[in-house]
Amino acid sequence: MTDGAQVFSDTACTLGEGPLWHPERKKLFWFDILSKKLLTRDENGEQSWSFDECVSAAGWVDHDTLLMASESGLYRFDIPSGQRELVVPLEADNPVTRSNDGRADPWGGFWIGTMGFNAEPSAGAIYRFYRGELKQLISDVTISNAICFAPDGSCAYYTDTADGCIMRQSLDQTDGWPVGDPEVFLDLSGENFGPDGAVVDAEGCLWNAQWGAARVAQYSPTGELLSTLPVPPTQATCPAFGGPDLTTLFVTTAAENSSDVQAGQTFCLATDTTGQREHQVIL
Repeated sequence: MTDGAQVFSDTACTLGEGPLWHPERKKLFWFDILSKKLLTRDENGEQSWSFDECVSAAGWVDHDTLLMASESGLYRFDIPSGQRELVVPLEADNPVTRSNDGRADPWGGFWIGTMGFNAEPSAGAIYRFYRGELKQLISDVTISNAICFAPDGSCAYYTDTADGCIMRQSLDQTDGWPVGDPEVFLDLSGENFGPDGAVVDAEGCLWNAQWGAARVAQYSPTGELLSTLPVPPTQATCPAFGGPDLTTLFVTTAAENSSDVQAGQTFCLATDTTGQREHQVIL
């Protein structure tokens, strides 16, 4: 299925996260949360931006703009100038928490999770930003992760890595707000790894980075394990499809508390699967 994991960036991120393939710029952006950096790479080399607080996830607004999540808010980030402007605060008055996993939804909204800096139990939550308003969707989350969406817009997925269950939430087809109660899509609570970031491909299969397992696992829309793709470091954090035809799987990893030689590097794998084009955030 793949030719094996290749090094995309040998920069060792303390906590690599939030890979985003910008469909107009044809470039991967990703974060080192604990080093407070946003990174990208093209044929001219690697570029990074540093901030005075943790940054973790983004969605693309237009060719030159990202909506970027930080520990204090959602910001409009201008790529050419490196300047950012606050759009809406995010738990800005809570010194315990920071942002973590996030992704744009099919309606132009942006889902973003928070968690405690030290993974304090139930300190975080999951929110949706839509048409200028930020609303909390899920409370009492310890480690928010795996926010992603079915290609037909029927449901969202998310997890609290601490409890090991990936949840599936039905969505209203008119505006994307949750309807009904979430249900367990995958119960991985008995495994010796934690479900981390995830992405859904064009066929509706969910690809989950599994912290502690040195792999990304592919599951069918009904939850069947279809394949596993190994990555060198144990602490895989989040996958994203990109490349010219969206068949390259990028995977971020974490160097924090790891002795793996390649820990924190970002990898790419050629697959025979096509990913979804990342949805555009509407501000």
